Amino acid sequence: MNNMRNWSVTVALSGFLFGFDTVVISGANLPIRELWNTSAWFHGTFIMSMALWGTVIGALFGGIPCNKYGRKKTLFWIGMLYLVSALGSGLAPDPYTFSFFRFIGGLGVGASSVAAPTYISEISSAKNRGKLVALYQFNLVFGILIAYISNYLLQGVGGANDWRFMLGVEAVPAAIYSIMVLGVPNSPRWLLLKKQDEQGAREVLEKMYDTETAEKALAEIRLDNTPEKGGNVFSRKFGLPLLLAFLIAFFNQLSGINFILYYAPEILEMAGLAAKDSLMNAISIGVVNLIFTLIGLRLIDNLGRKQLMLIGSLGYIVSLVMVAWSFYATASPILLLVFILLFIASHAIGQGAVIWVFISEIFPNRVRAYGQAFGCGVHWVFAALITLIGPVFIDKYRENPWPIFAFFAFMMVLQLLFTIFLMPETKGVSLEELEKRMVKEDKEKIA
Repeated sequence: MNNMRNWSVTVALSGFLFGFDTVVISGANLPIRELWNTSAWFHGTFIMSMALWGTVIGALFGGIPCNKYGRKKTLFWIGMLYLVSALGSGLAPDPYTFSFFRFIGGLGVGASSVAAPTYISEISSAKNRGKLVALYQFNLVFGILIAYISNYLLQGVGGANDWRFMLGVEAVPAAIYSIMVLGVPNSPRWLLLKKQDEQGAREVLEKMYDTETAEKALAEIRLDNTPEKGGNVFSRKFGLPLLLAFLIAFFNQLSGINFILYYAPEILEMAGLAAKDSLMNAISIGVVNLIFTLIGLRLIDNLGRKQLMLIGSLGYIVSLVMVAWSFYATASPILLLVFILLFIASHAIGQGAVIWVFISEIFPNRVRAYGQAFGCGVHWVFAALITLIGPVFIDKYRENPWPIFAFFAFMMVLQLLFTIFLMPETKGVSLEELEKRMVKEDKEKIA
C-alpha cells in the first residue's frame, strides 16, 4: 500500500507542472501584450492559447507513446518537455519563438493528462483508486497556487523582464520531477497486456499487495490478454465510455474554469481592483482551489464521483449567476471576488476532483490510454478555443462582461442534467469489473 501511494505521489507531481505551466502565463499576460504590442486575436492565438494547442496535440497523441514505450518512459519525457519549455519561454526574443516554446510545454501538459491518470489508475486498488488518481488534480491545483504566488513574488525582481523570471523558474521543479519519476516501476497492466511480461507484472503487483492478492490481481488482468478484448477505441462497443468522456470533458471547460484561471488578474481589474491587488487576489483563487480540492480528495472514494459532480454543478450554477449579476449591477468588487471564489470551490470539489479519475476508469485496460487521450483531447480542444477567444470577448465586453458568465451558468445547468440522467457511479469497482459494466451497458443502449 505504501508503494502504491509513493509511486502515485511521484507521478502526480507531473500534475504540479501541469498546473504551474498552464497558469503561470496569467502573470505574463499583460506585460507581454504591452512589450510586443499584439492585437487581441494575435495575443489570444499565439501568446495565451499556443500552449493549449500543444496540449491538444499532446493529449490526442499521448496514448501512442503510453502504449508503445510505457507510461513510465512517457512520464519522464514529459518532464523534459516542461524543462525545455520553461527555459525557452523565459529567454524568447520575440513572440514567435515564445509561442514555439509554449507549444512545447503544452505537449507536456497534454501527454501528462493522459499518462499520469492512466498510470495511477493501473497501480492502485479499487478501494483507493479515486483518492490516488485525484492526487494528480491536487498537485495540479497546488501548481496553480504556486504559480500565482511565484508571479506575485517575482513582480519587481527583473523590472520589464519580470515575466521572463515568472516563466523560467518552472525549470527547477521540472528537473526535480524528471529525476524522481525514474524511480517508479512500469505499470503491471502495461507489462502484461502490451509487453507480454507476466513475471515483470507479478513483481510489481507483489510490491503493491500480499502474494495471494497479487496473484488474484494478475489473474484478473490475464483475462484481458485475449485478442477479442482489444480493438479500436472508436469501435461501436466503446460508444458509452466515449460519450461519457466527451461530455464530462466538454462541460469541464464550458464552466469557464480556464477562462477565469487564465484571465483572473484582468477580470479582477475589470471589477475595479487595482493591478497589484488583482494579482494578489488571484492568489486567493489558488488557495480556495487547493483547500476544496483536498476536500474533494477526501470525499471522492466515500461519496463517489456522481455525488461530487452534483454538488459541484449546483455550486457552479449559483456562483456563475451571481458573478454575472455582480457585473451587471456593478456590485462591490469584493462581493464579486467572493462569488468567483465560490465558483472555484465548486469546481475543485466537483469537476476538478472527478474528471481525471472518471476518464481513467471508464475505458477497458487495452484501450485505456487511447480512451484517456480522447477525453483529454476533447478537454483541451475546448480549453484552447475558450482561451483563444478570451481576449476578444474581454475587449468586446470590457465595460461589463456579464453575458460571458451568464452563458457559462446556462452550460452548467446542462451539466447538472448530464450528471443526473447519464453519469454512472464508478467508486469501489475494479477496472476489470467496470469494463464488463460499461461494455454491457453500451450494448444494451445500442440494442
